[in-house]
Amino acid sequence: MSPPSKLDAIYRSIMLAKFFTKGWGKPENLKRLFAFRKVISNRETCRHLVDPEYPIIIDKVEKYPNYQLLDGHFLSPFVNHLPEVVPEESRIARFQILLPSTWNSEVVRPICLHLAGTGDHFYWRRRMLMARPLLKEAGIASILLENPFYGSRKPKTQKRSSLHNVSDIFVMGGCLILESLALFHWCEKQGFGPLGISGISMGGHMASLAGCSWHKPIPIIPCLSWTTASQVFTHLGFPPNFFPSDEIWKMLHSPEESCAFKAGVHFSRNYPSSLDHIEMLQEQNKSKYPTPSSSNMGQNKTVLHSEIAQNNEKSKQLMNPSELSRLEALNFMRGIMDECTHLGNFTPPVDPSLSIVVTAEHDAYVPRDGIKSIGDLWNGCDIRYIDAGHITAFLFNHGVFRKAIIDAFEKTAQKYYGQSILSERSKIERGIKS
Repeated sequence: MSPPSKLDAIYRSIMLAKFFTKGWGKPENLKRLFAFRKVISNRETCRHLVDPEYPIIIDKVEKYPNYQLLDGHFLSPFVNHLPEVVPEESRIARFQILLPSTWNSEVVRPICLHLAGTGDHFYWRRRMLMARPLLKEAGIASILLENPFYGSRKPKTQKRSSLHNVSDIFVMGGCLILESLALFHWCEKQGFGPLGISGISMGGHMASLAGCSWHKPIPIIPCLSWTTASQVFTHLGFPPNFFPSDEIWKMLHSPEESCAFKAGVHFSRNYPSSLDHIEMLQEQNKSKYPTPSSSNMGQNKTVLHSEIAQNNEKSKQLMNPSELSRLEALNFMRGIMDECTHLGNFTPPVDPSLSIVVTAEHDAYVPRDGIKSIGDLWNGCDIRYIDAGHITAFLFNHGVFRKAIIDAFEKTAQKYYGQSILSERSKIERGIKS
């Protein structure tokens, strides 16, 4: 196991404390989202959610010596299906496009959709660090889509990037999937291709979900993300000596075998009927373990310890009841989030071999330990590792991310278009033989 980055751990403790301060969200919204997940995660049903002629409006075109900058908007297709769950401010999707003044080829016109990572509001960061260099280095155009809940799409009551509810992350993902499909359809009508999608951190995971939903071969380049978003929000990040048992560490990193994790999956798949079951268990728990008074606190504590001992003697030796309850609550939440964000619950890409995954070897913000490898789910994809933590990799490795995008597009162009995306000058600079 690679040693986790201490900087990542500090960043996690600062960032995640600000998320989901208002809880899960409205029960009726959760009901709709859990049901819709079953539709949107299947490519064959998802592809029919967005019309190929979906209207997209270009508001402004600015011309520069070497490129054009387009601004546009459209109604998020997600609103057509679940209007109640999308905040008013997030309903209009806004984007920028960087196009070259002249293409390297009339046949190959590569364009990459870049989704925003956590805290990446508006367009400037992706435009300066990804889009403009990609255009210069390889002639790859870019679309910069603004995230729901971010930038001009941020609800008025939300502070910065801190989503209020757990349901908001599901709404964001659903919006981005369908908005990406709408933009892909528009790009095809404009004669662009190959199409591709990328993102960093949260943007990388959203790019994975959206790329899986497109019904044609497409390069997907997720950077600093992995197979699920659940670990980002539920991984405890305890120091290694907190639990001396490897078995307990496995419970933390890979709770697929825990009852609490399975309960979370069951809850999301059977919501809202599962809510009745939870309420019944709560009532049973109250009758079995009433709120302790000063006179019976010791007796109830003894009973509770006895119950834990019967279920798991090892856990009793290593955890007190409050710690065990906290772990079970986190595993329960992880079960729900995995159900909605795990790539294993989504149809794999049409051609996984086109995809290149870039991950940080010492990432403690998006932990990989105990999680299924993306290579197991996307057979044939290329996984590249950066010898750094999440934050360091993000700050100093945009060149690595761009190279992965260029390589993935080049592989796609050679395989499906029979020619390179690169100009002769670019080939010379990159040391590629014609």
